[in-house]
Amino acid sequence: MVLNIQHLSKRYDTGAEPVEVLTDVSFELDGTETLALEGESGSGKSTLLHLVGGLDRASGGLIEVDGIDITSLPDGRTAQLRRDTVGLIFQQFNLIPSLTVQSNIAFHARLAGRHDPDWAQYLATRIGLQDHLQKYPEAISGGQQQRVAIARALAARPKLLLADEPTGNLDEATADTVLGLMLESAAEAGTAILMVTHSPRQAARMQRRLTLSRGRVQRAGVAVAAS
Repeated sequence: MVLNIQHLSKRYDTGAEPVEVLTDVSFELDGTETLALEGESGSGKSTLLHLVGGLDRASGGLIEVDGIDITSLPDGRTAQLRRDTVGLIFQQFNLIPSLTVQSNIAFHARLAGRHDPDWAQYLATRIGLQDHLQKYPEAISGGQQQRVAIARALAARPKLLLADEPTGNLDEATADTVLGLMLESAAEAGTAILMVTHSPRQAARMQRRLTLSRGRVQRAGVAVAAS
């Protein structure tokens, strides 16, 4: 099991009363499973992704990533786990403008001490970037930048890929292509995916779907723990 979440809660103590963002969320993700996380704006999807990635702290409950409970880890160990085990893809791409496409792809893998030039080259070719490796991010399109972000996240062969609306800035045809490449490349890397999306079309391509509403897991309008 690569991800185990049990009775997770998150609240922000701001203003007169605490704001409960996530309440009693439980689900699991095995092996190379792919899971779409759906829900209306403000339902807690991105917050959940940030908690799993160790970018924020839970208020209660359990988050195990590759068997390690990250809710009680010090910041340094959380950053190490994120570097070694988790890949992150966001809508903003977060590419390093001073590095070429090739260097951007290799960046996280180098930090993790797992840079494999052959695998990085294969990913670049697989995802359609072979003719852009020596270019800088500003010289390529938004769709190509998103492909760089995907290749970078997968270059270190993470056990878990967290993707927050990874195709949200792309037109439908490009989004379909990019998501397909992401799914195929993740399967080859042996990587599980937890993806936030507003698109039922994109969610339908994942193996499982989970819906959040007002911070709770929903099935047919009833709050339950996901199977």
